[in-house]
Amino acid sequence: MELQLSPSSSSSSSMDDDTDVVVTDDETTVPENLKTSEKKALLELRTMLEDAIAAGQLLHHPSHRHERSKSRVANSCSVNSSCVKEEEAEEDLSGVSLWGVPLLPSRKHESTDVILLKFLRAREFKAADALDMIRRTLRWRRDFGVDGMMDGEGGADAAPPPPPQPPPPHLKSAAYIDGKDREGHPVCYNIYGVFKDKDVYRQTFGDEERQEMFLRWRVQLMEQGIKQMSLKPGGAAAMLHIIDFKDSLRPGMRELRSATREIVSIMQDNYPEFVAKNIFLNVSFRYYAYHALFSPFITPRTRSKFIFARPAQVTETLLKFMSPENIPVQYGGLRRGEDDEFSAENERASELVIRGGGIGRIEIPILQVGSIH
Repeated sequence: MELQLSPSSSSSSSMDDDTDVVVTDDETTVPENLKTSEKKALLELRTMLEDAIAAGQLLHHPSHRHERSKSRVANSCSVNSSCVKEEEAEEDLSGVSLWGVPLLPSRKHESTDVILLKFLRAREFKAADALDMIRRTLRWRRDFGVDGMMDGEGGADAAPPPPPQPPPPHLKSAAYIDGKDREGHPVCYNIYGVFKDKDVYRQTFGDEERQEMFLRWRVQLMEQGIKQMSLKPGGAAAMLHIIDFKDSLRPGMRELRSATREIVSIMQDNYPEFVAKNIFLNVSFRYYAYHALFSPFITPRTRSKFIFARPAQVTETLLKFMSPENIPVQYGGLRRGEDDEFSAENERASELVIRGGGIGRIEIPILQVGSIH
């Protein structure tokens, strides 16, 4: 069966400039396609990272190196527990990895440069800043208990990460990963309208412990999304985030706004270039005022990936990034729960654009009379 989408309108709107964007492939760039200056920065970061890992200084800044050397000389005369622990920690760093990808350049893993380029882009190809960001990310993952920071349990000083937990029942519909966009990025839906229910809001943000649980669950969801990405050179190594503000951002939702700021901060500080776009749907004028207050907390690069769509532009905006069979019906697409009628395995939906005042022909093959309802 083939089905065409309804004609698109040629009329303009105040949101046209915000939604008329082009999908970029920055996150898929392979080293061979980099500019000369970018290649130089990558080579510099490789060298700095290799040296830091070899010296056991990846998780901290190599400051006061002469004091560190004196300490080693003093301890070298007798094998004590602290010396053994230091040596073990340095040896463990040779297996350090992020998202299952070894960071040691000399191991020549095909995805190492993909990860390094993410940190370089986030720091405008400044190798020293990128290395510092890697350090901070590793320390945060260790302290936050994120699974998969290093081989094994993350080194001598790291606490064993907690096992993955299923989402709390009241959060299953608040955020979830479903389908992919036109570029192959996993799509993560964030439905803020769920929190209009006072009981759900209280269960999620009622106290600091529940707010912490919400943050951990959201980080875990991000980690699950990364597992669905292709971290190989040329792969779609980022996620498309769709944030639906319908029935949300009412007065008195201070905890939700605070959690949102913290999540964005965590993502831009520890998941560089893992978000292809943030598409905000059903944006009200109230949100624009909120966004103006929120903007100082995000970097210009993160802000450049924000796309806003008023209710009338939801379907039009999503079609720029997703095929109709992957867009949920509530957003004007053809995806309906577990229904696979328009899945990739069952042939893709056809698309036809008809300009205002134009005429188009739509053909729908029917195998037998009465087979379509």
